[in-house]
Amino acid sequence: MSHDQALVGDKTIIFRLIDADMYWHFKKGDENYNVERGIALHKMIRLLTASTINGGYLNFMGNEFGHPEWIDFPREGNGWSYKYARRQWNLVDNHELCYHYLGDFDRQMLKTLKLQKDIQKTPVTEIWHNDGDQVLAYQRGDLLFVFNFSYNRSYTGYGFMVRQGAYNVLLNTDDVAFGGHGLNDDSVRHFTVYDPLLARDNKGWLKLYLPARSAVVLTRSKED
Repeated sequence: MSHDQALVGDKTIIFRLIDADMYWHFKKGDENYNVERGIALHKMIRLLTASTINGGYLNFMGNEFGHPEWIDFPREGNGWSYKYARRQWNLVDNHELCYHYLGDFDRQMLKTLKLQKDIQKTPVTEIWHNDGDQVLAYQRGDLLFVFNFSYNRSYTGYGFMVRQGAYNVLLNTDDVAFGGHGLNDDSVRHFTVYDPLLARDNKGWLKLYLPARSAVVLTRSKED
């Protein structure tokens, strides 16, 4: 992810999504469409990136975490000024602002990914993708990732085949704790639907409610 404060030449992903509204509409209760859309998509993009790579996940101290100003270290061109050689951690720690949503999500996302031992050595297996529905599902070890990138279509009972059993939610980008709408009850266990045609392969239909612009990470219960 490019960070224009540190890598000169382009805007960050979140600034392309939200742009100047990050300065004026990041207070809770004052969010607009660009802010809500940008926060939702940025969490999904970050989760998709971090859960599919085979290398390290590097995230700068970027403006999505409360640093709206650029980095500019003292140099001849700015008169050796220290004005922008700083970080504003007070913004991401301020729970009256939306910045903490993104910081809290990043922390929980990394915690969730670490539940899969040696995730970098674990292959990514596609479970389902449908370009028309804008839905993608894949598995990496014990972790099942499901994305709905549609901006206006939420799906009820959207199903795909997985190993039979009960699945628990580990992470939901739509959680109100991360600035989402909280449209799902993440305490609910999701059971696969038995299909005799799939029983031989020990698979069943997992059907989920997928709100627009959201992603969820699940894992199969070890008890089953």
